[in-house]
Amino acid sequence: MSDLRKIIIDGHEIAVDPAMTLIQACEQAGIEIPRFCYHERLSIAGNCRMCLVEVVGGPPKPAASCAMQVRDLRPGPEGQPPVIKTNSPMVKKAREGVMEFLLINHPLDCPICDQGGECDLQDQAMAYGVDFSRYREPKRAADNLDLGPLVKTEMTRCISCTRCVRFITEVGGMPEMGQTGRGEDSEITSYLGASLVSELQGNIVDLCPVGALTSKPYAFTARPWELTKTESIDVMDALGSNIRIDTKGREVMRLLPRNHDGVNEEWLSDKSRYVWDGLRRQRLDRPYIRENGKLRAATWPEALGLAAAKIKGAKKLAGLVGDLAPVEAAFALKQLIEGQGGSVECRVDGAKLPAGNRAAYVGTASIEDIDAARAILLIGTNPRAEAPVLNARIRKAWTRGAQVSLIGEAVDLTYPFTHLGTDRAALASQIGITHTTSAGVDSLVILGQGALREADGAAVLAHAMQIAAESGSGLLILHTAAARVGAMDVGAVTEGGLAAAVDSADVVYNLGADEVDIKAGPFVIYQGSHGDRGAHRADLIFPGAAWTEEQGLFVNTEGRPQLALRAGFPPGEAKENWAILRALSGEIAQPQPWNSLAELRHALIKAVPHLAMIDAVPENSGDTLPLGTVGAASFVNAVRDHFLTNPIARASTLMAELSANAKAREKTAIAAE
Repeated sequence: MSDLRKIIIDGHEIAVDPAMTLIQACEQAGIEIPRFCYHERLSIAGNCRMCLVEVVGGPPKPAASCAMQVRDLRPGPEGQPPVIKTNSPMVKKAREGVMEFLLINHPLDCPICDQGGECDLQDQAMAYGVDFSRYREPKRAADNLDLGPLVKTEMTRCISCTRCVRFITEVGGMPEMGQTGRGEDSEITSYLGASLVSELQGNIVDLCPVGALTSKPYAFTARPWELTKTESIDVMDALGSNIRIDTKGREVMRLLPRNHDGVNEEWLSDKSRYVWDGLRRQRLDRPYIRENGKLRAATWPEALGLAAAKIKGAKKLAGLVGDLAPVEAAFALKQLIEGQGGSVECRVDGAKLPAGNRAAYVGTASIEDIDAARAILLIGTNPRAEAPVLNARIRKAWTRGAQVSLIGEAVDLTYPFTHLGTDRAALASQIGITHTTSAGVDSLVILGQGALREADGAAVLAHAMQIAAESGSGLLILHTAAARVGAMDVGAVTEGGLAAAVDSADVVYNLGADEVDIKAGPFVIYQGSHGDRGAHRADLIFPGAAWTEEQGLFVNTEGRPQLALRAGFPPGEAKENWAILRALSGEIAQPQPWNSLAELRHALIKAVPHLAMIDAVPENSGDTLPLGTVGAASFVNAVRDHFLTNPIARASTLMAELSANAKAREKTAIAAE
């Protein structure tokens, strides 16, 4: 306690860290300080002046509490603790003055502003402002920016808090915005008027304290008090970002991030934020049967009867678990298929992940370990495309002094790194050397799925585990599929992988696996939410619920089980995934021993106890793998098109536009252009 310092805030004495700012000390004391420019995850700007407090014995004017540290305070004349006042007449008058200045040029167009009802300026004007204005001159105006298809701008509302500039530069790592001019000519703008490129740009909408930056796809569709809010989990990547689903009636209107310091902090990737329009398009809403090469609508009894007949008559039965299936559905499919003598496989991309060895398919580190890491080795991965929020966390570690190294494709990660090579030889060269960069410090090895998909994937994994062991590093397996870790946990794997499961099978039950090509021959039963690749190959289609339409467990890339709650209902005759499998098991005269989701979860947790540890990262254990021999090929990253990796994203017109824009930027312009 000796390094803490006592201060008195509004008559209450507290002991705080001298490195704290006054606004942080006030928060620790439970006192709310208004602010516009200050944000705890961004650098300090100190330019809105809304957080003014009175420092007794200090200068005869209020001080900006976000820009002054506790160690800067002077004790009283007899050594008494410094005194801060947050509600004195001086402070109240100062805040009223600041608010009056902010509203001088604000257009006050709250009735047509999308931020209405969740606007910091509205709230603080009510709490700290006055009910009149002395300003009678014309207001200033600013031209709106075209920042692309995601962020809508009304720059006349801007109060120059610079939160957007600081986020896109510091967190996003893409210095695409700045402030030009002075005085009333100052304005926030993008460089050369270009649209934003960052995969995290949607977060500036959340950060904007006024209505200057709003969501373009969501514009003029709903007010916040009309929406039903459901806490859930994102499945667009394997990070498991915590989200809030806002629905109006049966439709998802928007997806917003929830704060979770251990996973996504309070950020969300653009793909996860704006993919909701894909939930409305190309939906499967009734069973279909293929006859004479064409699909026709069928009834549930007819479809279930045909599926049961095919399964019971199969000589070899295979089940595939897709990238978006909840753990309960994977567990139910495994029970159904293996009960008929078949085999189930979730590693549909061919990744050589070993069953039963959790330290090898999840790793030994947590996402939060990135913050303290001083050395990070990336192998065969592009985290910016595979998990943009995790990439921002690696960038944060780099800003704190971490040294980042990469073995694989040299891509733009938004931070500098040491490129050790592109092929397996560069990986093998790291075995047996003295890891000076990570010796004695917190360090991490992050292994991507692209490194595990080739024939030598098991040897690559063994090499990564060996490097982690030699350097005393934590190992993080960066998955690309939200369902993969949970399906591995329940044992949805076949000895020999995908080929061993599907080859020579005469019936394949495809649970939402749209990223795999099933050759002609077997009878394919597809269960999923969208008419995507899997449905095109199917002979029989069961319409399932999307992840927002059923409760489900998802285990993220670090092995943390999380619960996604239902925000709406599936369209038409579509059913929850576990319920379809339960009904089918009854048709084949082997009914599964549960009649509700609660009973299914009880059986699931009995089989896999650590799935009961909701929002906790179990300590993973497992044996190291024999090194084996790696090949000579270069690493190829798993994700080639960040915006079109799953059926929901491919059904989204917005994701298609973002993908097209990204491809256009990659083309090298010729001189005439």
